[in-house]
Amino acid sequence: MKRVARYALLLLVLAITIGPFLWQLSTSLKGAGEDVYAPVFVPSDPTLANYAGVADAVPVWTFALNSLLVAVVNVVTNCVGASMAGYALARLRFRGRRLAALVFASGILVPFEVILISLFLVMRSFDLTNTLTAVVLPGAIGALNVLLMRNAFLALQPEVEEAAVIDGANAWQRFWRIAVPSARGTILVVALFSFMFSWDDFLWPLVVLSDPDKYTLTIGLAYLQGTFFQNQRLVAAGTIIAVAPLIVLFISLQKHFFRGVGEGAIKG
Repeated sequence: MKRVARYALLLLVLAITIGPFLWQLSTSLKGAGEDVYAPVFVPSDPTLANYAGVADAVPVWTFALNSLLVAVVNVVTNCVGASMAGYALARLRFRGRRLAALVFASGILVPFEVILISLFLVMRSFDLTNTLTAVVLPGAIGALNVLLMRNAFLALQPEVEEAAVIDGANAWQRFWRIAVPSARGTILVVALFSFMFSWDDFLWPLVVLSDPDKYTLTIGLAYLQGTFFQNQRLVAAGTIIAVAPLIVLFISLQKHFFRGVGEGAIKG
C-alpha cells in the first residue's frame, strides 16, 4: 500500500511538473481549426506552421543569437571567475577569508529586485545601458557558483596539495593542475546554472535594453503576447523555442550534472 501511495504521489508531481510543458507543446502543434483550450495533448492534425509563424512575426533568430552570446559569456566568466574565487576561499590562507565567504553567502539572500535600480544607475554611469555588456556583467560571477566551487575544493585531500608544494608547485600550478581537474563535475554544474539563468533572464534585460536589435529571446518573444494575443499557438511555439535548448542541454549532460552536484555538496 505504501508503494502504491508513493508511486501515486510521484505521478502527481510528474503531472504538475511536466503537464504545463506538454500542454504548451501540444498547443504549438495544433492547426488553426483546433481548439487550443481543449484538454487534448495529441493534436488531430499536427503542424509546424506555428513555428514558422513565430519567425515571421518577430526576428526570433536574432533574439536567440543575442541570448546565446550572453549565455556563453556568462558561462565562461562564471567557470573561470567562480573557480578562482572558490579556490581562494577554500585552499588559500589570508586575512578576512571567513568574512569573504560570509559575504558571498549573504549575497545569495539578497533579492535581485533590491539592487535592480542601483545596478541600472551603475550601468548608466559607465554608459553601458542598451548594450549586451550590461546584460552580462551582473551575472558574470554568481555568489552561488563561488560557494559551489568552494565546497568542491574543500573536498580536495590536503595531502595532495602538500605533495605538490613539496615538488615546488606554486598556487597557480596547484589550482590548474590539481584543483580544477578534481572539480570538473562541479564546474560543469556551474556552467549549466550560468547558461540556464542567463538564457531565462527576463527582468534585467528588459530594464537595461531599449534597442529591439539587442533584445534577448525572452524579451523578444514577449511581443507575441502583445501582437498576437488571440493566437495562443504562436505564443506556445515561442515558448517551446525558448525552452528547447535548455532541455536538450540538460538531457545531454544530466549524468555529469548530478555527479557534480554531489561533488560540490560533500563538504560545506
